[in-house]
Amino acid sequence: MDDMVLQDLARQAGTALSQQELMLATAESCTGGWLGQTITSIAGSSAWYERGFITYAAISKHEMLGVSNATLEQYGTVSEQTASEMSAGAIARSHAQVAVSITGIAGPDGATTEKPVGMVCFAWIMKEGMALTETRYFSGSREEIRRQSVAGALQGVIDLLYSIPPKVA
Repeated sequence: MDDMVLQDLARQAGTALSQQELMLATAESCTGGWLGQTITSIAGSSAWYERGFITYAAISKHEMLGVSNATLEQYGTVSEQTASEMSAGAIARSHAQVAVSITGIAGPDGATTEKPVGMVCFAWIMKEGMALTETRYFSGSREEIRRQSVAGALQGVIDLLYSIPPKVA
C-alpha cells in the first residue's frame, strides 16, 4: 500500500466530513502521527481536520486523553477498551465532532501470545454518541502494519460517515 492509496482514503474521508460539516480529531499510538501526516498532506484539510494527539506511552494516553488507569491496567494499552477511551478523550479535548483512535503492536518487538505483532485496535466515535470499535490483525513489516493501520482508520471514518444520513439543507 503506497502513499497515493493513503492520500486517496484521506481525500474520501475529507469529502465525507465536509459534506456533513464535521471536523475530525485523531488519537494515535502505534502510527506515531502517520494518520495526521497523511490527512494534512491533503490541501484544504484544515476545513475538516481539527487536531491530532500522539500518545505513544501509557502515561500520555492517561494524561492527554483521559484513558483511565484502571482500563490500562486491566486491558493494556493495546485493547478496544483503551482505543475507545482514546477516541472519547479526543472528542472531549477538541472541537471535533468525529474522532478515530489507533493503538497496536507494529513490531517487531512487544508482542505476547494474546497480543501478537500486527494486532491493532481502532475506535471511531461521534460527538452525539455513536461509537464503534474493531480489532484487526495485519501482517508484514513494521512499516506495512503501520500503513495498513492508517488505511484502516481512514476507511473506518469513511464507513462511519456514509452510514449516517446526510444533512438536509
